[in-house]
Amino acid sequence: MVIKKLLIANRGEIAVRIIRAAKELGLQTVVVHSTADANSLAVEMADETVEIGPASAAKSYLNVEAVLNAARQTGADGVHPGYGFLAENADFADAVEAAGMIFVGPSGAMIRKMGDKASARKAAEEAGVPTVPGSDGILNDMKMAQLVAMDIGYPVMIKATAGGGGRGIRIAESAEEFVSLARLASEEAKLAFGDGGLYLEKLIDAARHIEVQIMGDGGNFVHCYERECSLQRRRQKVWEEAPSSSLSATVREKLCSSAVALAKSVGYRGAGTVEYLYDDKTGDYYFIEMNTRIQVEHTITEEITGIDLVAEMICIAGGETLSFCQEDIAIQGHAIEVRINAEDPMNKFMPSPGVIGKMRIPGGPGVRFDHMLFEGYKIPTAYDSLLGKLIVHAGTRETAIFRLKRTVSELRINGIKTSAPLFLALTENEDIKHGEIHTKWLETWLESNSDKIRPIADIE
Repeated sequence: MVIKKLLIANRGEIAVRIIRAAKELGLQTVVVHSTADANSLAVEMADETVEIGPASAAKSYLNVEAVLNAARQTGADGVHPGYGFLAENADFADAVEAAGMIFVGPSGAMIRKMGDKASARKAAEEAGVPTVPGSDGILNDMKMAQLVAMDIGYPVMIKATAGGGGRGIRIAESAEEFVSLARLASEEAKLAFGDGGLYLEKLIDAARHIEVQIMGDGGNFVHCYERECSLQRRRQKVWEEAPSSSLSATVREKLCSSAVALAKSVGYRGAGTVEYLYDDKTGDYYFIEMNTRIQVEHTITEEITGIDLVAEMICIAGGETLSFCQEDIAIQGHAIEVRINAEDPMNKFMPSPGVIGKMRIPGGPGVRFDHMLFEGYKIPTAYDSLLGKLIVHAGTRETAIFRLKRTVSELRINGIKTSAPLFLALTENEDIKHGEIHTKWLETWLESNSDKIRPIADIE
């Protein structure tokens, strides 16, 4: 079944990104929106729109029946969930298929298998992919969890099996604090995802976060190389690069091949990301989880490979086979993405809602800004603070950092504070320039270097 009319069950910059890909494929587009997003850029760009509820995500973007009713009402035959919201909701994927429509992503059964961190870990082990020492399956009994933690050895990472985006994760340094932190992780995940199940992993300190983009059509499987996502704040990625500057050619081949082996072993279909912790002192890498959706940072993979990942996943969902094979994919230069959020990095990253005033969008060779902004747009307070992603691409990493510095310097968004000044400061840091980073680097740096973040003047 070929998709002719695609409903986008999301908002913000990813909704805009999917609309563009769909239109380039000749598809009609439908956007669902909350009352808070009635005047959004995605609503303006789509061929059809349907209001599905109030600002509260629980009553709009997470309302499965409202989304399905909008699809039926408009005659959509495909649904793209983007990332977040219902993107990794297996019941939603099943409901879309049961309604006679195509879900742009893997099946509900695959989402359950690989979205559940415990079963994904088991699948990785069966595929021969190295995993972090940890519990064997979900731990629902606190006494058993304590025994497993002692066996693994402190510090341990307590992770909710249904968690995501940094939620449902706690680090226990000792047995004395384990129980209270485990309960907090479980309660947070249950509130956010409806599942409080936990599993444990040995904490690999000062590791890098490396992820591999994979694509599959159920019979053919490829990787599109890796992304370095080690610069994080509160376990949220803020600066991503492709490829990683820390991998040797040998490690890159092994790591990326292991991701393909996992995709092949489960018969994966669609776009997915296999995430690893990498110890650059030993060269060891460990599987941590798989995301069964398009990632926020897919853009930098597109820049270094020339592949439109969003368009490809739509085509695969419609029944087509992969349009390329592994031999067709090569790394071309270096790309960096920084997340432009509505927050004030000079005031403890406090949210900065408001109305967008004058804007200056940077341009020039190798510059891309995926965003949802326009002058006069009022930023809703009910959702994530991400406004857009500033992406640069150049022949070398060094040139890409220089290009990023120039590009961030040009960006102007009046009316609110943004995270842009943070990235301007980071482009001047020697550790960043030499790629000497890990997942705790940014938070450590911020503790004593926040004074190095300087404001960027508004447009007069």
